[in-house]
Amino acid sequence: MSPTTVIAAATSFVAIDFETADYGRDSACAIGLVRVENDRIVRQVHRLIRPPRRQFVFTYLHGIAWSDVADQPTFGELWPELKAELAGVDYFAAHNASFDRGVLTACCRAAGIAPPRRRFVCTVALARQVWDIRPTKLDNVCSRLQIKLKHHEALSDASACAQIILAATKAGAQF
Repeated sequence: MSPTTVIAAATSFVAIDFETADYGRDSACAIGLVRVENDRIVRQVHRLIRPPRRQFVFTYLHGIAWSDVADQPTFGELWPELKAELAGVDYFAAHNASFDRGVLTACCRAAGIAPPRRRFVCTVALARQVWDIRPTKLDNVCSRLQIKLKHHEALSDASACAQIILAATKAGAQF
């Protein structure tokens, strides 16, 4: 890791993973959150979300269909719980962070909520910087680091992301 990639020390973060129903970033249908404090996983949350449209394009990928989420809360209804889980951390982490940051922002805006102002650490970039892993799809990184993964299951993906951050910390990366 080059000196220019070192980030100030932090003690807590939340790894986030969204699954979406369709091509719209506001179509979150599942979220996985893994909260880490002082290098320890302290809480894991998985919630299904009723997206704004019934059309599901990505059921083949994550296995979630409208029938699974029809009676679940919308993102706006779920927000008080999510906000509490995200509170007080130094940063968020995600694999391909621009996607998950975009989903979080779009869902917040669609619900009339100000998106949280936290920086995102991208574990794709981190895997390249710390271990020179390529390709850097989540399953590739997990295979290389021997992290268990049920890919495209939101909580499993978020847990893997948290474990990548923790492994990078052990390898000397600072956040």
